[in-house]
Amino acid sequence: MRLLKIYISGILILSILSIDLFAQINSPSDKLATKETIQLYRSLKQKLQNKFLFGHQDDLAYGVNWRYQKGRSDVKDVAGDYPALFGWELSGIELDSELNIDSVPFSKMKQFICESYRKGAAITISWHANSPLGENKTAWDTTKGTVATILPGGIHHEKYKLWLNKVAGFFQSLKGEKGETIPVLFRPFHELTGSWFWWGKNECSAEEFKALWRFTFQYMTKEMKQHHLLWVYNTSDDFISKEEFLERYPGDDVVDVVSFDAYQYGSVAESGEFVKKVNGLLKIVCKTATEKNKIAALAETGYEAVPYKKWWTDVLLKAIGNNAVSYVLVWRNHGFHTGMNKMHYYAPFKGQLSAADFMSFYKNNKTLFEKDIKTLKLYGSF
Repeated sequence: MRLLKIYISGILILSILSIDLFAQINSPSDKLATKETIQLYRSLKQKLQNKFLFGHQDDLAYGVNWRYQKGRSDVKDVAGDYPALFGWELSGIELDSELNIDSVPFSKMKQFICESYRKGAAITISWHANSPLGENKTAWDTTKGTVATILPGGIHHEKYKLWLNKVAGFFQSLKGEKGETIPVLFRPFHELTGSWFWWGKNECSAEEFKALWRFTFQYMTKEMKQHHLLWVYNTSDDFISKEEFLERYPGDDVVDVVSFDAYQYGSVAESGEFVKKVNGLLKIVCKTATEKNKIAALAETGYEAVPYKKWWTDVLLKAIGNNAVSYVLVWRNHGFHTGMNKMHYYAPFKGQLSAADFMSFYKNNKTLFEKDIKTLKLYGSF
């Protein structure tokens, strides 16, 4: 009897240790993350089974030749279904603007986010924060040394904290039907290895960038109690090795998703080069994600005006290949852009050249849209 009791006790101890180990390995970097945030994190890591969420920036707000039509989406017009992931942008919130940089009212954005969450979709939000050096300096200001001014001890540090307060205020206003705060895949300082933003590679040192990220994480989680964020480390597509990809990586304890952005440019004939490049970079990122126990994603991609009728199946799907990415997001459908004097969109709309191929992409067993995640239940329990 005594041996039996020891045996049963041993089994119980092993079970408890196994559960504890599972929780440690499959939990976000924020150890106080909300239940829904933990569930989303685990879903993106474990439930997708080599499938990926398809996402679209500003999908519900506008599309080609329309704006703010209730329930409308260019993706839904073509596929009869909404994306599984919705991307939004916060630039302007730090300046108390009612509209973001793409003229979307924050009030409408909040409404769209809450609607999508109720349907089970994931939300990702980027922040093209204006330069702290002045109101007329945008995120694209490349004055060197800007990051140093907002780090602790810098002349604009207090201003930066006020900006973070406003970001946190918006995040905190996003509520589900039970009053829970909606989880967000937060992607600050995106394309951080490029040199076109004030936080870019040529604008600050690697150590300054890491310090900025770590301060932002600590302030948002500890001071502002934002425990519903998954933190997305996001480079441009200019790396060729794991070492380059991680040159500005701020640490496993402050990152949940590793990702990069990659767009196709040039002629349709260059599609093969895009496929080869992106597939190779995804191999690096997915391997890194496995080694660091993180989630991998292609955070932004697309081919402006999608001029290749089979781009979705012959290019994008091939570029992703067998790499285990959790989500892929294409950029917004602005329509005709007067500033650029051209059409500016990245998802098809009814009648667009690649619409038929998008339907094949939609039906592919690797892609996940809203109808798929209703059964998948991203925020469901484990």
